[in-house]
Amino acid sequence: MRIWAVANQKGGVGKTTSVVALGGLLAQRGERVLVVDLDPHGSLTTWFGYDPDSLAHSVFDLFQYQGKVPEGLPAQLIKDTRCPGLSLMPASTALATLERKMVGVGGMGLVVSHALAQIWDDFDYVILDNTPSLGVLMVNALAAAQHLVIPVQTEFLAIKGLERMLHTLQMIMRSQNNELPYTIVPTMYDRRTQASVKSLNLLRKTYSDHLWRFAVPVDTKFRDASEQGVIPSALDSNTHGVRAYRHLLDDILAQTGAVKGRQHG
Repeated sequence: MRIWAVANQKGGVGKTTSVVALGGLLAQRGERVLVVDLDPHGSLTTWFGYDPDSLAHSVFDLFQYQGKVPEGLPAQLIKDTRCPGLSLMPASTALATLERKMVGVGGMGLVVSHALAQIWDDFDYVILDNTPSLGVLMVNALAAAQHLVIPVQTEFLAIKGLERMLHTLQMIMRSQNNELPYTIVPTMYDRRTQASVKSLNLLRKTYSDHLWRFAVPVDTKFRDASEQGVIPSALDSNTHGVRAYRHLLDDILAQTGAVKGRQHG
């Protein structure tokens, strides 16, 4: 199993779209893929036709046992999607209460790691979708991940959010004494606008060591795919956005191909 997290401390930068696009492309290549919704807003859950407001069981259940994960619970939470080979562990809006409930409770930073250890042989890839705020959910995702994807909208405020995300990443890596490789992915790029072009140039100038060499363009097909509850590459396999994510997937696989899965005990 390989575990990727998609995170940024700014909302609206294309995190969920990136999770669905990459997960869907992997599934179409014959991989067994699980996408996990760690965001109380439940956008990933909603994408695949489930209602975060009414789900009786979700990722929230994993955090109800003082840092332990009962045997068999993770498998019980997994739901099918309309994409063969792609499964979902959904979120519920109850996740929004997690921070308040976890005050004073120790050992909560490895819950997702422990959960994935139970289903290690069931999936080839797990992709974690994250809340845009720093807290126990993002800490769990970064602790479990072997590679981090940071989508950044090509506009000025999103680049300021990237600075906060990288500060958080460095802080967590120091506390865990562990390096987490990451790829910064420019998203929602519109070469017709000066703001988008300037932002991409600034990203290339400032973050060249970790910046993906291309950018994911603005693509209305992503919205259409979410409305229909399908992966973008199933709706249109040759749209500009899908082609960009296909290149991104190839580059991440090339970058991580020699890295074996990190076992979680």
